[in-house]
Amino acid sequence: MTVFRTENLSIGYKDKMLFSNLNFEIKTGILTSLLGSNGIGKSTLLKTISGLLDKKSGTVFIDEKNTDTFSIAEFAKMVSVVITHENVNKDLTVYELVKLGRQPYTNWLDKLTEDDEILINNTLEDCEISSLKDRKLSQLSDGQLQRTFIARAVVQDTPFIFLDEPSTHLDLYHKVKLFKLLKKLCVVNNKCILFSTHDLDLALQLSDEIMLLKDDKFYHNTTNNLINDGIFDRFFDTDDIVFDKERKQFLIKN
Repeated sequence: MTVFRTENLSIGYKDKMLFSNLNFEIKTGILTSLLGSNGIGKSTLLKTISGLLDKKSGTVFIDEKNTDTFSIAEFAKMVSVVITHENVNKDLTVYELVKLGRQPYTNWLDKLTEDDEILINNTLEDCEISSLKDRKLSQLSDGQLQRTFIARAVVQDTPFIFLDEPSTHLDLYHKVKLFKLLKKLCVVNNKCILFSTHDLDLALQLSDEIMLLKDDKFYHNTTNNLINDGIFDRFFDTDDIVFDKERKQFLIKN
């Protein structure tokens, strides 16, 4: 089991502190969703633990090794990231983008092994983009592009995968397929996946654990424990939406 852990982590931008002294631990084999309202700091947290933003303070560990001591190549073999609105060369084909996930293992060269090719093609199939492999990114819909970014992260074959709003631009069918793929990667491939989302009902039904940013508080526990503790009973600041614990769903109050 591989463990990703933070110790007294504080996150924010320049002079603005969003959350301080965050202490959490996530492990391989576990699917964790990150929930919270718009602008509360979900993307900031993901970018910070991914090394894309500087920490305000604190330490991040992978198997008790401070990630500040990792080389870029070492970290890229441990953590893969999908960030919403990522800038990318739209002249690349789907296949060309996805195979970039293998770069940490090819010394950043373009030479792929037979096993690399098999992994890439299987991932394209799992993400339902095999038929698009020769299409340029500029020709894709937003949903197709999102699935291509996810495929690249899967191909990178790291123990930890962090995704910022991966279900954005996906219709319900592909959202369900995506969540089931993420769950399969945790159960079958022993990945640790942390993803932010606004799809509350799907997250509650499929996640093993949940991180919740609410007001100035940080919650992290198993999904069932948070539900039983009543954390979601007042998730929305309105009486028009109620939480059904049995169904793990939010309902509109008549």
